[in-house]
Amino acid sequence: MASVAIPGQVLGETSTHLAGPGTHITDSKIYASIIGLVTTIPTSIPSGKPTLSISRSSSTPVKDTVAIKNETLPAVGDSVVCQVTRVQQRQALCSIVVVNPTLDQAFFSSLPHIPTKADEIRFQAVLRREDVRLTEKDRIVMNEMFRVGDFIAAQVINLGDERSFYISTAGNEYGVILAKSESGSALVPRSWKDMLDSKTGKSELRKVARPS
Repeated sequence: MASVAIPGQVLGETSTHLAGPGTHITDSKIYASIIGLVTTIPTSIPSGKPTLSISRSSSTPVKDTVAIKNETLPAVGDSVVCQVTRVQQRQALCSIVVVNPTLDQAFFSSLPHIPTKADEIRFQAVLRREDVRLTEKDRIVMNEMFRVGDFIAAQVINLGDERSFYISTAGNEYGVILAKSESGSALVPRSWKDMLDSKTGKSELRKVARPS
């Protein structure tokens, strides 16, 4: 059975495979550029290399895969996925998309279709500069960590008031999970601190979540 890959996931190395559609190469490693099913295409050439490619699955309508308007009240310790709505000098403001999500292909495919109108946002969240990461907190520049429109994985650390929660990305598993570049192309993770434009290869700074 084919496995599901998300952008930034390592699929293999150029020493053993060729990079096909839906993938890219960085530092001799083959990475997923899109969300989809991983396919290994055998070579017809003696001593040749098989090709790794990713195809999008359209068997399930996006609107039926995930209940975007999650009504669960977040609690301290819960994992959440949020969309960044404003970035300020000392904090980022976000809207909580879903509580304790399953980060599978269906969920990632649904993220670009989430409504962002103010009256459709159920809960607000605040990510303070000191809660972005565990080290070098005094060197954090918020607009180098996140941009408006980014989707981030985070953890609820304080309930705040009834419509605003404090969240943290201070952990390897937390940070940006889906984003677009300045030119509008999908960004793919390269390291914990930057992502690459999937079309131009240009690097953009982010606080990146470690791909699961």
